Amino acid sequence: MSFLLKEIPASERPRERLLKHGVKSLSNYELLAIILRTGKRNCSAIDLAKELLSRYETLDRLNEATVEELQEIKGIGLAKSIEVLAAIELGKRINIPTVSKICLSTPYQSYLYLKDSLQHLNQEHLVAVYLNTQSEVIAEKTISIGTLTHTLFNCRDILKWGLKFSAMGIIIAHNHPSGNPEPSREDYEITKRLINGAGLVDILIVDHIIIGKKRYYSFIEHKKL
Repeated sequence: MSFLLKEIPASERPRERLLKHGVKSLSNYELLAIILRTGKRNCSAIDLAKELLSRYETLDRLNEATVEELQEIKGIGLAKSIEVLAAIELGKRINIPTVSKICLSTPYQSYLYLKDSLQHLNQEHLVAVYLNTQSEVIAEKTISIGTLTHTLFNCRDILKWGLKFSAMGIIIAHNHPSGNPEPSREDYEITKRLINGAGLVDILIVDHIIIGKKRYYSFIEHKKL
């Protein structure tokens, strides 16, 4: 039978270990146990954390969890599910640059800027990043949310916001939930249509970035713009 947290020697409990050795000394399941705080009958918070992590195989898969899915694990109710997802989202936001002016002058910089918000989504999201003449970010807008396999491109909305922000250029980005960032035939066709429309209002389509799992496809890098 697993030890309850109160039966584990104080020096081995996650909170005490954090205070003594620092947060970096803790394993993934120990950090998660601190967030969960309590376990269930005859099962400590540490055991519950291990069970949760084993359900999702790898830590980054936990990004895909929903409130409903977390509650399928005995011992994790609505409150714990919300706390876990809030902690995950806070971790993502900490990695978002807070400087007032972010320059995106290369496809890789664009990928780094977009990957945390797009690569773990289960539906296709279309995002437009609006730039000034120095390639600095003016604004970012989610244009539409599609399905598992299809993005709802709306060229009119993309260009409408470009005019509103007086943007010089636009970086278009969407994710492929499959993890494979290779563009589809439709991706090529819509990109061409958007370039033609943007040219009529003197806005440059700087790039179209497709975000996969830990990789990306840039239309400009592949000379498709």
